[in-house]
Parts: sequence; C-alpha cells; structure tokens
Amino acid sequence: MKLTKRNPLSGREWGAKLSAALVKEDERELERLLHSVSWVANELKPNISQTRTLSQMLIRAVRFALRQTVLQAELCSLALTDELTGLFNRRGFLELAVHQLKMARRTSQGALVFYCDMDGLKQINDDCGHDEGDLALLRAAAALKSSFRDSDILARIGGDEFAVLAMEGAGLNCGVMLDRLEGTLRQSGEIASRYELSMSVGVARFDPRRPISMRELMRLADQDMYKQKSKRKKFCLVPGA
Repeated sequence: MKLTKRNPLSGREWGAKLSAALVKEDERELERLLHSVSWVANELKPNISQTRTLSQMLIRAVRFALRQTVLQAELCSLALTDELTGLFNRRGFLELAVHQLKMARRTSQGALVFYCDMDGLKQINDDCGHDEGDLALLRAAAALKSSFRDSDILARIGGDEFAVLAMEGAGLNCGVMLDRLEGTLRQSGEIASRYELSMSVGVARFDPRRPISMRELMRLADQDMYKQKSKRKKFCLVPGA
C-alpha cells in the first residue's frame, strides 16, 4: 500500500480543529444539563436543596452557552482571516464584498475594487529568506491599512496578492489613495534597506446602474493590474546592502 505524506497542520489549522472540538463537547454537555434541568422541573417538586442544585445547573448551562458563543466567533475569525497579516483572506473578502455590493446596488452607490500585486516577493524570498519575505508582506499590509479608510475591506487573497473594496463617498479619491500607498510602501522599503517595496495596482469600478458580480470585478481589476505591472520598472534588490 502506497503511503502519502501529509503536510503538518499549521497553528491556524490546529486552532480551528481545537475550537471545533470544544464546540462539539460543549454542545453535548449543554444538552445533558438542559435535559437534567427539564427533568427536575417537570418530574419533581424540588425542595430548597434541589432548587439550589437546579440553579447551579442553570448557571453551568449559561456558562457553556456563553463559551460556545466565544468559540463560534473564534472559528469564524479563523476561517475568514489571513494568519500572517491579520487581514481578511480570500474567503472573508468575497463574503463581505458580496454583501457590500448588494447594499451598494440597493442604495445606488458606486464602489472601487483595487487588485494589488506585491512586486518582487519571490526574489526577496530567494535572496533574503522567507522570514524577510514575511516581513515584507507585513509591511505591505501595514501600508494598505494606513493608505485606505477604516471602512474599506482589505484582504490578502494569495501569496503576494491583496485586494481592497472601497465604497464611493466622502474621503475616497482613487488617485490620492494610490499616491499615498506608493509613498508609504517606499518609506517601508527604506526601512528594509535592501529593496524598495512597491505594488502593481489595478482598479475596477462597480456601477450600481449596470451591476456585475464581485468575481467579474476582481477579474477586471486583475487585468488592469497586469497592464500597470507591464509599465513598471523591473524589481531589483540593492547590491551589497
């Protein structure tokens, strides 16, 4: 029989499995407690001692229910966020973005999708090591956070790819945001010293009068990103730094 080697679970995957197991365990215990409380209340005329026991069981049941709420929230967070950067992952981005576009369509509000590809990550990994590559990704994520608004949805959707959904309105100026992002990335690259951080960014607009799907918007923004990347100078490390 041929054995296949399984990749070890990441800390994120272990966390998700543990949270799921605890939720199941709490569900069984909560069901048992509620069954016992129901039986005591219906079958007996509880005296003072039994009433105290009943109260204690109800308190335990409430505690289990509250812990389940916390664990379910942790599971949701694990499923929707990127472990390295803390931004949403692809799944989280698409779920939230689809919801936002439905609202935009109902309120006749436009939106912009930014598809961002980090330049030179493979070369950084190859020449400086994956730890430095992770730091570069963290700097890129921080630059996105500081360049866009708190209300915008930011995500790391792939290895070196990021996406942003920004609703049109006060404070949204596409050119200003892109200039701000470029400047912030440049400053972060100066800290790294061996390379200049940069991103190739494509943009697609959601028009509520002629709505298209989120995936189609992503495809259009991705196409625009590749057009922008072809115009940029080739990424290179600083020799001897």
